[in-house]
Amino acid sequence: MIRFPAEWEAQSAVVIAWPHPSGDFTNLTAVEDSYRFIAATIARFQPLLIVCKNDEHQQRIEAQLDSSDKIRFIQADYNDIWLRDTVFLTVENNGQAELLNFRFNGWGNKYEHGADNALNKTLLRHAVFAGLPYRDIDFVLEGGSLESDGRGTLLTTANCLLNPNRNPEFNQHAITRQLEKQLGAERILWVEQSNLAGDDTDAHIDTLARFCSADTIAYTACSDRKDPHYDELKQMEAQLKTFRTTSGQAYKLVPLPLPQAIFDPSSQRLPGNYVNFLIINDAVMVPVYDDPMDQVALDRLSECFPDREIIATPCRPIIHQYGSLHCMTMQFPATVDLKL
Repeated sequence: MIRFPAEWEAQSAVVIAWPHPSGDFTNLTAVEDSYRFIAATIARFQPLLIVCKNDEHQQRIEAQLDSSDKIRFIQADYNDIWLRDTVFLTVENNGQAELLNFRFNGWGNKYEHGADNALNKTLLRHAVFAGLPYRDIDFVLEGGSLESDGRGTLLTTANCLLNPNRNPEFNQHAITRQLEKQLGAERILWVEQSNLAGDDTDAHIDTLARFCSADTIAYTACSDRKDPHYDELKQMEAQLKTFRTTSGQAYKLVPLPLPQAIFDPSSQRLPGNYVNFLIINDAVMVPVYDDPMDQVALDRLSECFPDREIIATPCRPIIHQYGSLHCMTMQFPATVDLKL
């Protein structure tokens, strides 16, 4: 029996990849300020793995962080820092953790991705991952495109998973069979929603709607009729209201407002949202953008997670590369026996 754990279950570690000076961020100083906060916060609660390029890069990072026995470094090549989409997905296979190495094709061949697609094989050669069970799966799948309630229900978007730029030889039925076979999916809730402006993932679910529990979904909402997202997000809201839990009850729906529009220097709107939060042991880290809506999102998520510390996490610099907090992180369930 295969089960895909929910993010709120106990974790053994979180992994991030630190931005490199040769990368895409033109605002690297500000981005590293955010990364320092994120790294220090995660390390307060659980082990943190930091993937970096080489000795010089590791030394640069170490100079910015306080010493912590919770932080381990792994040197590897990578194209992008969005590990949610490139690092293993973890399932329980008959109670044993198993790392799944899906193919990664740069969000539909939009970007160079050779190093990202090879990253998991590099990780497996590191002592931290020594001896862990894993499987290579010849199917393109990104972690940000899926939400699991840990009980067999997956939440995803048709716009991403059914996009021919991922697995053109698979129709919806074949894709469903893959999710059933590889992740133990018993049912799939298909959200019909296009991407937020500036999102180049073809509408990853982790920018739109997230499970907070098996019966609660937080979702990106818009109340400004002048916002170009208004109509489509209202349609998504209406669809979410039709979804039912396995017991036949309507989900408790928690709207998280959009922050005020954020633009890059070329006037491209960026995909700022609060749904891209990260659940860790005993805490929920919530992306914030120096916006009046930050506090609204924090308050609403505190009601969803009453037993966890809610931590405002500065992500405005990071959003300039079209992703946020959840996109840059990946958690490993406690059943993964990392050699820390």
